[in-house]
Amino acid sequence: MMNGYGFTGGFGFGGIFMILWWVLIIAAIVALVKWLGASSGGNKALDILKERYARGEIDAEEFQKRKRDLTQ
Repeated sequence: MMNGYGFTGGFGFGGIFMILWWVLIIAAIVALVKWLGASSGGNKALDILKERYARGEIDAEEFQKRKRDLTQ
């Protein structure tokens, strides 16, 4: 049956765009979570280095050298 907008009873382009919209929103949320996780995880190596220095496993010279390497 036809109405002024095309066939009735189907998804049509509106339904496809609605699905694409939700896929886009979900993808943006996933990307945001990954980005936030990566930015906080980037300091993990520096945290480990600080722990090794605090335990006395490496001396101050080695700590400074490795810290420079990590922060560049």
